[in-house]
Amino acid sequence: MTSKIDPPSLLGDLLAKAKAAGADGADGVLFQGASLSHAQRLGKLEHIEREESLDLGLRVFIGKKQAIVSSTDLASDTLDTLVERALAMARNVPEDPYCGLAAAADLATIFPDLDICDPEEPAPEDLIARAKICEEAARAVAGVTNSEGAEAAWGRASITLATTNGFCAGYTRSSHSLSTSVLAGNGSDMERDYEFSSVVHAGDLDDPSEIGRRAGEKAVRRLGARKPATGKVPVVLDPRVSNGMIGHLAGAINGPSIARGTSFLKDSLGEEILPTKITVVDDPHLRRGLRSKPFDGEGVANDRLKIIDAGRLTTWILDLSSARQLGLKTSGRAARGTSGPPSPSTTNLYMEAGEITPEALLADIESGFYITEMMGMGVNGVTGDYSRGAGGFWIEKGELTDPISEATVAGNLKEMFRQMTAANDLVFRYGSNAPTLRIDGMMVAGA
Repeated sequence: MTSKIDPPSLLGDLLAKAKAAGADGADGVLFQGASLSHAQRLGKLEHIEREESLDLGLRVFIGKKQAIVSSTDLASDTLDTLVERALAMARNVPEDPYCGLAAAADLATIFPDLDICDPEEPAPEDLIARAKICEEAARAVAGVTNSEGAEAAWGRASITLATTNGFCAGYTRSSHSLSTSVLAGNGSDMERDYEFSSVVHAGDLDDPSEIGRRAGEKAVRRLGARKPATGKVPVVLDPRVSNGMIGHLAGAINGPSIARGTSFLKDSLGEEILPTKITVVDDPHLRRGLRSKPFDGEGVANDRLKIIDAGRLTTWILDLSSARQLGLKTSGRAARGTSGPPSPSTTNLYMEAGEITPEALLADIESGFYITEMMGMGVNGVTGDYSRGAGGFWIEKGELTDPISEATVAGNLKEMFRQMTAANDLVFRYGSNAPTLRIDGMMVAGA
């Protein structure tokens, strides 16, 4: 990542040019990135790549009109042209009554240390070694017959945001990841599975050999899969897929969906929509969190939110625009790129751990479906109707038995939310996380 750029100075000059050219207000964001990735298959290198990037975004306001332009060229004459184009666009677009910068009182002034940047860039040899160990461990599992490869990657991104009403701050975050995918069996009886680890600091990565072993064992365990019989049964979601449930929740309470009236939860604020033992949190200040950040994409102060508190929906996910449409205060959840306006998004979203073990969650199930994989996007955000492909294992008398494939699970998210029970095995592995979840009374059918 280049060290020749002074982001605050660059953005300050850009905003000054915008104001001098006639903008009533403006904000600018600069992304500086570097990444290194390696992939191998069957022990042979497929690629190793390093990339550096710069991306600048400028948003200008003339009254209640706004326009956004972006550029990867930071030369002075290019920035002059960028300002001219932005203002020309803003003069010719319709008014947006909800656009505008944050009030000064809402801007972040305290920036917590989130420990989201690993200062060390790994050498290419480090990535090669990680991927090699990972794939070899997966292929060493008895029953594994082929490999789709292993990948190791590192990245670092620096984000700086400045506004004409006095905000200027930035942060840098890093990422390390390692994954492998292998196949088990032969001929018509073949199954695939994977395992991965994704973290902020290299020291937190799972052991490469453990990642590989888990991938191989999961693939082998799926051999001999059958279709399930049709019926209403309890469904248990492995943590690999349970986070999808809070993802659907987040989509249903996203500000623009509420403002448009296109969410099945549009009238549910303040109501109990999950069991009272369930709490869902969004925490942008989680130390070493994959989506942690000290302020939101509009410079607004952000903080930990209990989105679901003892089953009750407490808030919408809002940026400034959607908050203004609803006559509310932003929840500090704006996300920002360089080529479009901010939009609301969660950060480190998670469901708090429950009180019982995953084994206890299964114990009284005579016949049910333990899901480890979900496919398709059959979710209707307006009605909450839910239908997706699934794979996993059948549950008999509280134990996992036959592997299951080509299944469909269906229900309605409103009812599914009410039937949830959470286990106590919450682990932070994704941007959104949930423990093992049980949902009673879902329709399961062979596809």
